[in-house]
Amino acid sequence: MGKRGAGIAFIAISAFLISTKYISAAIFGSGVSSWSQELFDGMLSYLGYTLNIFSVLSLLVGILYLVWGEYKELKRQR
Repeated sequence: MGKRGAGIAFIAISAFLISTKYISAAIFGSGVSSWSQELFDGMLSYLGYTLNIFSVLSLLVGILYLVWGEYKELKRQR
C-alpha cells in the first residue's frame, strides 16, 4: 500500500471513529422515552473526548500521508 492508500485508510478510520461516537451516544440513550437536544448533548459529554482526539489525530495523519504521497509523485515526475 502506498502513501496515498495509507492516507485514505487513516481518513476512513477517522470517519469511523466520529460515527462511533454518535452511535454510542444513541445506544447509550436508547432506553429513554423522549429525546431532546440537551439530553443527547449530555450523552455525548458522558462519552468523553477520547474518540474526538483519536479521530482528529487520525485525520491529520491521513492528510499528511496524502500530501506526502502527492509530493513524492510530483517529485518523481520531474
